[in-house]
Amino acid sequence: MGQAGMAEAAVRYLRSGRSLAVEALPRPELRCVREDERAPVEQAEFRRVLGSFASGVTVVTAPGAPGAEPAGFACQSFSSLSLDPPLVAFMVGRTSTTWPRIAQAGVFCVNVLSAQQGELCRAFAVSGADKFAGVAHDPAPASGSPRLAGALAWIDCTIHAVHTGGDHLIVVGRVDALGPGDGDGEPPLLFHKGRFL
Repeated sequence: MGQAGMAEAAVRYLRSGRSLAVEALPRPELRCVREDERAPVEQAEFRRVLGSFASGVTVVTAPGAPGAEPAGFACQSFSSLSLDPPLVAFMVGRTSTTWPRIAQAGVFCVNVLSAQQGELCRAFAVSGADKFAGVAHDPAPASGSPRLAGALAWIDCTIHAVHTGGDHLIVVGRVDALGPGDGDGEPPLLFHKGRFL
């Protein structure tokens, strides 16, 4: 039986109204790596091998507190997560100085960068600089987070959940609004083996 046949059989079974007993898998044991435990791979090798995976590049932004500048950082670890409800996710280092400002805002906007925005990405990758100096942007409709001019798309979100993941945090956002940016139609900015493509 091919895949189509298996799918049809599954649909017929589900429509038959028979109950489907499914046993939950045991929860995995979650723990931190102790100081006396060696990492299974060297960090440099981990970074080198995983650099073979090309990723898109985004800038995650949030509105500033009253009287403060908005927040933003370059992020290549962004992904869609769920269609129903609409969720996205990004990862941020626990030592990030920008993340606490985004967390405090409770909202964020993901700006998907175009191939022409490599320099903009570099500016948002620097810690401690005025990242928005000379950067054209307008407020996203739901959160007021900066939507960057020239981006391919924007995704306006409310923070839905935050999970730990080693030395990073996994931030899940509920999508409140989204759309193409004014750079729509341009090729995307990609990062591969330590450089932009």
